[in-house]
Amino acid sequence: MKIKATQPAQKAKPVAAPLKAKAAKPAVKKARPKSQRVTFTVRADATSRVFLAGSFNSWDPTAKEMTDKKGEGVFTATLSLLPGDHQYKFVIDGTWCADPENPDWVQNDHGTLNSVVHVA
Repeated sequence: MKIKATQPAQKAKPVAAPLKAKAAKPAVKKARPKSQRVTFTVRADATSRVFLAGSFNSWDPTAKEMTDKKGEGVFTATLSLLPGDHQYKFVIDGTWCADPENPDWVQNDHGTLNSVVHVA
């Protein structure tokens, strides 16, 4: 007599309840550091062409021209900078100059000084 193995009868699977839609969570925006307006000032001959170059503009010596609004030899430029330390120099009639009014500086790879502005 041959015996045939049979599998036990399978139990009926319960029907899953429909999934409830989860409430969408509002997208969390990562706080980006806020930039701050920083004004740079340097005195030079009123007939000079003065530019601001630094780590914030890839040291481009003509990217940011400074203005002397009153014609008195006081040149200014205002930039929005992110928090951190930024190195810069003035380019006065083609000559690179550290900021004479800023005591914060670092030596650069050329053996000269770069001025440093700290933005909180």
